[in-house]
Amino acid sequence: MNIYLVSGPKFPFLIKTPSVMKIKYFLFTPLFALLLSSCIKDQVDSSIHAYSSDEYATLTKKLDIPIEAHNYMVQLPPHLGNSRVNSNKHKATLGRVLFYDQRLSANGEVSCSSCHLAKRAFADDKAFSEGFEGEHTKRNSLALGAFPSFNAYYGFGGTRMFWDERAGTVAEQSDLTMRDQIEMGIPSIESLASELIQDDYYRILFDKAFPEGQFGTNITNKDKLLTSLDVFVSSIACFNTRFDDGWAKHFSSEANFNNFTEEENLGKQLFNANCASCHNLGPGFSTSVTSANNGLEINYEDSGMEEITGQSSDVGVFKVPMLRNVALTGPYMHDGRFETLEEVIEHYSSGVKNHDNLHANLKDGNGPRNLNLTQNQKDALLAFLHTLTDTESIAHVKYSDPFKQ
Repeated sequence: MNIYLVSGPKFPFLIKTPSVMKIKYFLFTPLFALLLSSCIKDQVDSSIHAYSSDEYATLTKKLDIPIEAHNYMVQLPPHLGNSRVNSNKHKATLGRVLFYDQRLSANGEVSCSSCHLAKRAFADDKAFSEGFEGEHTKRNSLALGAFPSFNAYYGFGGTRMFWDERAGTVAEQSDLTMRDQIEMGIPSIESLASELIQDDYYRILFDKAFPEGQFGTNITNKDKLLTSLDVFVSSIACFNTRFDDGWAKHFSSEANFNNFTEEENLGKQLFNANCASCHNLGPGFSTSVTSANNGLEINYEDSGMEEITGQSSDVGVFKVPMLRNVALTGPYMHDGRFETLEEVIEHYSSGVKNHDNLHANLKDGNGPRNLNLTQNQKDALLAFLHTLTDTESIAHVKYSDPFKQ
């Protein structure tokens, strides 16, 4: 090793030969690598984990949630348009907790999930749901898990919510439901939201979903609560069905699917010919028929949309539901009158009544259009409807009850 002393204007300094520099390189490389890895680890930890260790300890006293919030983004497959529905994970996480919290009812007995059961594709298994004081609702609970993408469906073509379509958004629907004197009976959603935020774990969830200063000063606690419920519900997506598997391979709902039985393919043909004009299953998510009178009665005890519009042409007119997971969502119709899909199929085969407002798709000249199906055709249609079931999506932990039991 050679070291040379060189004179300078102020002080002498050393010039190191390559051998010296090589030694220093080997000495400092491990230290540098250690410091760099520590720095990277700090960056990764802060970017990956949604909550600090203290925050997570507070949250997990009550909640079973991951330290990194679930991803609620929905990527639709090519046969359904290949579009993406972005959902803020922190708002969706807050919405999930709110959805399962019984404090959203006046006496703390009922949550949103009480009438929208995940295992039933977020429908109820009763004709009429039980409200916070034991009274029953006027209509059957609509399924939230009946769509390839809830957000895409209700963002398409002006489709609206409730059987009478009186709400335009999930937030509006939640507002009306929470204030309903049979369902949840909350006198002031703003007061409820402000009360919830006093809880340590809710304060963290609200702060993550709505960072201070990011949304201005005009957003109220009520707005935050309703928006978060909207984001959570809008993230629900169900397209892992045998029907979707077949469509993805053939890219046509008309072709015979090789993953279907002969009976299921016959049922699909019957559905396309007789049902799809109202119950769309494809990338359009909806049809021009979003509400209809389907001939259940001549004299309706529940007049449907007429109660909202005051128009006689809306007597007996109700929302047309989507049908993914339909095998899980009984009982059926606005009043839950049919316990089984077999009864529903029989209605369209032989029971359509000639109401004045009967939809044109169900008319044949001056009378009702009954399908007059054979038993084999009824069985085939039933078999096809079962191919629309997606139990995988609705069982995902990000849609489940987060409260520790």
